Amino acid sequence: MDTSSKQTRRRWSRRAVIVLGTTALAACGLLAGSRFLPGSGNPAATYQFTAVERGDIEDVVTATGTLQPRDYVDVGAQVSGQLQKIHVKVGSEVQAGDLLAEIDPTVYLSKVDASRAQLRNQRAQLKEREAQLALAQIQYRRQQALMAEDATTTESLQTAEAALKSAEASLEALRAQIEQTESSLRGDTANLQYARVLSPMSGTVVSITARQGQTLNTNQQAPTILRVADLTTMTVQTQVSEADISRLHPGMEVYFTTLGNQNKRWYGTLGQIEPTPSTTNNVVLYNALFDVPNPDGRLMTNMTAQVFFIVAQAKNVLQIPMGALQQSPRPPRGAGRSGGERADGAQRPPRRPRSEGETAPPRNEGGTASAPRTRRAMVKVLGASGKLDERAIEIGVTNRIHAQVLSGLEEGEKVASGLISSNAAPQTAANNNMRRSGLPPRL
Repeated sequence: MDTSSKQTRRRWSRRAVIVLGTTALAACGLLAGSRFLPGSGNPAATYQFTAVERGDIEDVVTATGTLQPRDYVDVGAQVSGQLQKIHVKVGSEVQAGDLLAEIDPTVYLSKVDASRAQLRNQRAQLKEREAQLALAQIQYRRQQALMAEDATTTESLQTAEAALKSAEASLEALRAQIEQTESSLRGDTANLQYARVLSPMSGTVVSITARQGQTLNTNQQAPTILRVADLTTMTVQTQVSEADISRLHPGMEVYFTTLGNQNKRWYGTLGQIEPTPSTTNNVVLYNALFDVPNPDGRLMTNMTAQVFFIVAQAKNVLQIPMGALQQSPRPPRGAGRSGGERADGAQRPPRRPRSEGETAPPRNEGGTASAPRTRRAMVKVLGASGKLDERAIEIGVTNRIHAQVLSGLEEGEKVASGLISSNAAPQTAANNNMRRSGLPPRL
């Protein structure tokens, strides 16, 4: 009995030692890991950091637009008839005056022939009337001479005078008929020429809406045969919402990309903002138009364009993520300031000269340049000792991702850009411990 009791005590003693040792090791592990948990004082495990680096920043207003030729003409038929022949096809290059299509000219040719025949007849009648007028004049002068010698009667003189006036009136009426026939002939000749559809401008045939053999009726509407456009200059028509239209102004730089080549940028200058909006699904949209050269013809009609209106931009400047900014408190209103003194009493640093890649500030309506818009913000900077320091900085151009640093930071410094999630912090701490012990991190 004594031997078995001793063995039992030994077993329980060993188990107690194992439990105590395990508890102690766990406690040591928790103490070591707690140094890297959020709020434990180690910023490397609490924050995500981003280095201050150089790059380009653009503050843009985005919109979607479509491409249309700046100059184009819908070529239609001015006379009715059957479309006999179309001499071009879509994509054909034409010059002003080139023959595009022909309409059956039979009816108009017959009208021209009839008008010309009628005109020849009237001109022949004109010669006859002129001869009758000459005869009436001779007879009237003879009656005057006889009346002077009292060798004729007054009635004969009056008859000769009436015949002369009748001949003059008949001649004048025939001349008016000739003018009317000539006018009709000019109209018939023009209609005959309209049966040959000529290009009104130089350009490219971009569409053909009529078909060869189709009957065109100009009495009801003006039928369109085809469209000729000058594709060397394209117009981009974009629709901008009322929330962003106030940020745009004619003359600002703009560029766009197409769906087929998003790496290629086409640049232009905003030319016009139409004052009359359109409403789509209760959204008020304004048309903004600008032209872009298209010498190689890579831009085509009705292409979709992703448009970027450049409100402000800065190139090769220091930048940090927007998530690293903490807005600084505003100075109290009415606080007196003198010279370069700031609201907190410290001396304001001298204004930074504009960098080489930074665009000029926008101009007011009077033509004078407005002051560049700068504002202050607070950031958390990781020091060499591993501590976080709050620092006031000045920022310039911003967009949804980055902010331009005007002063307060140097290239390469690390700023806190966000918090590490609570779920990731224990894993980060354990990985740090394993790196120190030479073990691979947990996955």
